[in-house]
Amino acid sequence: MKIIIINGPNLNLLGVREKSVYGDQSFEEYFEGLKSKYPEVDFEYYQSNVEGELINKLHEVGFSYDGIILNAGAYTHTSVAISDAVAGIKTPVVEVHISNIHAREEYRHLSLITAHCAGMITGFGLKGYEMGLYSLLLK
Repeated sequence: MKIIIINGPNLNLLGVREKSVYGDQSFEEYFEGLKSKYPEVDFEYYQSNVEGELINKLHEVGFSYDGIILNAGAYTHTSVAISDAVAGIKTPVVEVHISNIHAREEYRHLSLITAHCAGMITGFGLKGYEMGLYSLLLK
């Protein structure tokens, strides 16, 4: 099974920024542990702070991978273009957020991409990525 995790803006700063919200582990450290725990999965990881690069990656993998775990970061709430990219691909997408977006500022409560995703996982920290993976493995 081929799965890609795609992270959006500022998620390259995990482990450094706002530790009270996002924790103190880098995503790279978490990702290595996830790969070790699921050796049967062919994982790829991609992160960009640039909206168009995220769209290009979704287009690139959205017809050939078995699943996409997407944390679009702040673009979740603002990007019609990323929403359209998710709607236009065939690979199932699970939306993940480290923090509980519904317990934060009101502008974070709306996700423009959820309607095009298989589901959303929010508020479980980095563990949410594994929960997203589990949902894809069940399909």
